[in-house]
Amino acid sequence: MSPNPLFESLFSNSSSTDSQRNAESPASPGSLVSGAADKRWPRFTSVFWRACCVGCFVALLLYPTVMFLSEVNSNSDIGFRGEFGNETSIIDAASWSLRTSYHFRPEKNWMNDPNGPVFYKGFYHFFYQYNPYGAAWGDIVWGHAVSRDMIQWVHLDIALVPDKWYDVQGVWSGSITVGDDGIPIILYTGSSYSAEQTQNIAYPEDPSDPLLRKWVKDHENPVLRHPRGIDFKDFRDPTTAWKDADGYWLMTVGAKMEKTGLALLYKSVDLKHWELQNNVLHAVLGTGMWECVDFYPVPVQGHHGLDTYIAAPTMKYVLKASLDDDKHDYYALGSYDTVKKTFHPDDTARDTGIGLRYDYGKFYASKSFFDPEKQRRILWGWVNESDSLVADIAKGWASVQAIPRSVWFDSKTMSNLIQEPIEEVKTLRGTRVTQRDVKLAPGDVVEVTGAVGGQLDIELVFDYPYMTNPAQYAQNRDHYDCNQGGAAYRGVFGPFGLLVLADEYLQEQTAVFFYVSYSRYHNKWTTKFCSDQTRLTVPSWRALPKVAV
Repeated sequence: MSPNPLFESLFSNSSSTDSQRNAESPASPGSLVSGAADKRWPRFTSVFWRACCVGCFVALLLYPTVMFLSEVNSNSDIGFRGEFGNETSIIDAASWSLRTSYHFRPEKNWMNDPNGPVFYKGFYHFFYQYNPYGAAWGDIVWGHAVSRDMIQWVHLDIALVPDKWYDVQGVWSGSITVGDDGIPIILYTGSSYSAEQTQNIAYPEDPSDPLLRKWVKDHENPVLRHPRGIDFKDFRDPTTAWKDADGYWLMTVGAKMEKTGLALLYKSVDLKHWELQNNVLHAVLGTGMWECVDFYPVPVQGHHGLDTYIAAPTMKYVLKASLDDDKHDYYALGSYDTVKKTFHPDDTARDTGIGLRYDYGKFYASKSFFDPEKQRRILWGWVNESDSLVADIAKGWASVQAIPRSVWFDSKTMSNLIQEPIEEVKTLRGTRVTQRDVKLAPGDVVEVTGAVGGQLDIELVFDYPYMTNPAQYAQNRDHYDCNQGGAAYRGVFGPFGLLVLADEYLQEQTAVFFYVSYSRYHNKWTTKFCSDQTRLTVPSWRALPKVAV
């Protein structure tokens, strides 16, 4: 049987997601929600189809997650031990029940960038930007947690605090590099008394400790200060260093010159004394400040990860930058010249900062690492949500980390990466609820019964009629944008998807949906992955937890 181009478009490199706060409200809503004490939240799940064509078939799997099967009693309080002392804090149980259960998050207060993920002596270590004093950004330290599986975490004492002149205004983002001796070294940005951004290093006080509970800053810090031509506030976030083919260590630091984003390149023999190179690893005009740069290899075949930086036809390289101007993460695929120490994108029209993104929703300051335990590349990313500062302070916490993802090269398209949640997430699943061969007609809202709980893991597959002449369905439109009417905008193939956070009367709901359109210009089908939040009137910190799809 020949492949269905509509179905294949779901897995192409053209999908995107956007938030629909100003879009038209859907006229025919459905819902996917789960049980709670509040009667506004019914215990059912729905899919919807608002396209103009003949129906499609749906296969849907639902797993209530184990961690939330026992609901918290909304009339009680919860006490928990303070993360950095022996005090016990009391929080409102209803607020606790609204928190995510399987996305990483400290028990309270502000969190942002993921820092220095590493596997060491049997434990996955995760460090993160953290404010131990409140739910707003400021007083930034390095939080620290460990896990055996990146699912169940134990929070440890703060790893780094701002106690030196060169980092007194915050120990900001950085990375961990494991040296030739097998000992991890932290490279991080400090903000000094004068707000100068400096690069510094720290070592484990006891390398034999698998939990790496104590860290010591080097007495020669800062090891790097901003070079001439770079503003002292535009020099931050050192990458994980890599051992190059000539035996030297290399790393990059994000920067900008006017509106050109840069990945400055440094060389070292000992991971401590660094020399600025005459060339940059890469630069792209008009992209602004590059934060949290990441650079790593991927094999062109297979799903395994790599930690060897060589030039070979069996490898591609990923150069990612978090753009300070628009707060999105962009990446490019290309090659690495081990002689000139430069990155070259495969397609200059899809260069770093102007082409592909890891994620088209809330996802920023991402950081990857090579997992030697399972030979894979893992990607972390910060989800800064959409709540106001007032709402964050009221609920007592702000931000989550996206579920860690396995990343590999798409050997089918040869032009993008593929990401999926790490396999360990499956351990959170409860009893499976399955509905197959559900036929949807235009405008249908179908209830999926049998799954309750505040957190649901959903696998949803839509199958379309096969179209032999797709151009006839373009209806003189060459492009669909997620802001183009939201879930109420009717087309040939879309919108269709799930409605979450809905009340019993479907007045309150959030659509998470696909829209497939045919591009005459590109002569192919493209898929958009969108959300419409115009019907979300209850503040998210007082509503049920969001369902990730």
